[in-house]
Amino acid sequence: MTTKPSITPRKARHVKRKHWALLAAATTLPLVASTGTAAAETPSATGSGAATSATCTYTPAVPADNFKGIPVFDAKKAAKPYSATLKTSQGAITFKALTAEAPCTTFSFRFLAEHDYFDHSHCHRLTTQRIFVLQCGDPTGTGSGGPGYSFPDENLTGATYPAGTVAMANAGPNTNGSQFFFVWKDTKLSPAYTPFGRVTAGLDVLQKIAAGGEDDQNNPGDGFPTLPVNIRNVKISSR
Repeated sequence: MTTKPSITPRKARHVKRKHWALLAAATTLPLVASTGTAAAETPSATGSGAATSATCTYTPAVPADNFKGIPVFDAKKAAKPYSATLKTSQGAITFKALTAEAPCTTFSFRFLAEHDYFDHSHCHRLTTQRIFVLQCGDPTGTGSGGPGYSFPDENLTGATYPAGTVAMANAGPNTNGSQFFFVWKDTKLSPAYTPFGRVTAGLDVLQKIAAGGEDDQNNPGDGFPTLPVNIRNVKISSR
């Protein structure tokens, strides 16, 4: 079952853009990071397949904000474990990348981070009712941004979203780009959002941001964080 998003985008765009969405599994409330002037249906969990290195293809797509090129998958590099530390205005958040479980996603995130894609962007969306996430990864800061390519879902079988999960926001099956979210409190979601990391330090930072609240500009409990979360840089380190 799908529902139409009930919010309008914060900033209209002239190109047709997708809607990166989070749909609470136990409700019909669409919590949408809107990315275009035309409404799109929110994704369902059905039809989302897991990607493997054999199907790890990055396909050109719009929008292409702060374009850094399109990665070429390298299975050897993708297999190397790493951690990512986001230095934000509210404190540092570090997560372990799930390179074995989500190689396409973690390779893309590493590519973008190493090309400074996330630097000087901010996390544009905080939800504090029904689902509990902080959404980031849009260089435009409007919820309408993307890296200029998309790639398949993976690691969805049995996916759950406890506190500390890092997962991709999407516009439906196999439409991943650059937007992702941190889960700051255990959340029930359909297994439709690729989990690709686990927070190892900074969960307290996420909870502080959540405690600060948001402005309800999308829906009650869904808006721009009151405490600004500016991403200064993202550091990738071997572990």
